[in-house]
Amino acid sequence: MNKGGPIIIIEDDLDDQEILTDIFKELDYKNEIIFFAEGEKALEYLTSTDVEPFIIFSDINMPKLSGMELRAKIHENEDLRLKSIPYLFFSTSAEQQHVVDAYSKSIQGFFVKPSEYKEIKKTIKTIVSYWETCVSPNYVK
Repeated sequence: MNKGGPIIIIEDDLDDQEILTDIFKELDYKNEIIFFAEGEKALEYLTSTDVEPFIIFSDINMPKLSGMELRAKIHENEDLRLKSIPYLFFSTSAEQQHVVDAYSKSIQGFFVKPSEYKEIKKTIKTIVSYWETCVSPNYVK
């Protein structure tokens, strides 16, 4: 986990992308924020770059490659798995089967997007703060 790396957000809803952009600007993190509207594009980026992201926030329901399918592909890729990138679902709903499936694919968190702006901001701040404090196998000093 590279705490200075970009924060990847995989979200196909443009309104949610705009809200998250505003929130990350307000929170003033130094990490670059990179959005992908499709899981396939995110996977292409992750497998073709040497950049090690800090965190991946992923929606579940997306066109072409769902968040679950993307997580499975990342987990099956040894190079990506060794980067120890926290993979979190940040979705508008949490069906019981989605949560069970997600944790069976070794995700690091499943969060339901709050409906209010200030609650979304509070949730993002809590998540990022947790991972800034956490250590991972690749970055223990």
